[in-house]
Amino acid sequence: MLRQTFLYLSNQPQIFHFVRHNRLAKKFASRFVAGETLDTALPAVRVLNAKGIKASLDLLGESVHTEAEARAAGREYLCLLDKIHETGVDANVSLKLTQMGLDISEDLCVEIMHDILSRARDYHTFVRLDMESSAYTERTLRLFEDRLYPNYPENVGIVLQSYLYRTQSDVEHAIKLKCRVRLCKGAYKEPATVAYPDKKDVDANYVRCMQQLLQHGNYPGIATHDPAIIAATKRFAREANIAPDRFEFQMLYGVRRDMQEQLVRDGYNLRVYVPFGTQWYPYLMRRLAERPANVAFITGNVVREMIGGR
Repeated sequence: MLRQTFLYLSNQPQIFHFVRHNRLAKKFASRFVAGETLDTALPAVRVLNAKGIKASLDLLGESVHTEAEARAAGREYLCLLDKIHETGVDANVSLKLTQMGLDISEDLCVEIMHDILSRARDYHTFVRLDMESSAYTERTLRLFEDRLYPNYPENVGIVLQSYLYRTQSDVEHAIKLKCRVRLCKGAYKEPATVAYPDKKDVDANYVRCMQQLLQHGNYPGIATHDPAIIAATKRFAREANIAPDRFEFQMLYGVRRDMQEQLVRDGYNLRVYVPFGTQWYPYLMRRLAERPANVAFITGNVVREMIGGR
């Protein structure tokens, strides 16, 4: 019932209009989304950079329905890469293939992605392909391996989700490809036929995959806010003599800022995922709909951070 409620709210333009102009709602959203434009997102990145934290900028939006929308999103990312280069902020970009027209035409998506990746190569920067629901996992990985990575091996990487049964095999294959991987737990609601239903199994698989990537991977991103997994990552790296510059931790904008700053003080690389754009309200609602437990997760992390003195 809660999931259906969030999905319903995400598709109500009247509510969207009200929330976008509601001061309290915008203040709450600003904790997790860096405004509606690049002009608001860049200052947020500069604040992170000043603390020794790198960023990955994401223009919110996914599942476009027309070629014009896909091409417009592609142009936005070209402008985003231009602006990052011009300003010199320490940031790369993240995007979703459905935002670039994957549901319309794979050839269209590849054409748009080649333009983006060519620009990224010109600027010696990097584009992360965000992973979506399990319905897109195979398509995303095949398109990456067959049509993007061969021409841009230094400029594009993938995301793997530890709640999927297939992920350990995907990690092994990524290691053979020598491609860059962001490892996360996964937030979409998935059936037990494809994903571990129990958190303890998701966590155990995350640790197994993390260890493989730290030992054999190409500068993996360990994306988690879980203190136990962060501690396990530090411990494994130390015991295996893996230097901190061989990987980076990754976290979400506005979540556990105390932990983010502590990781930097402890000498670890950290990158924060910074979403921005006019679609922040549907973005937040869909994230909550995908996993209503995210409500408790976000609230709990804010409370813990407040108790910690921030």
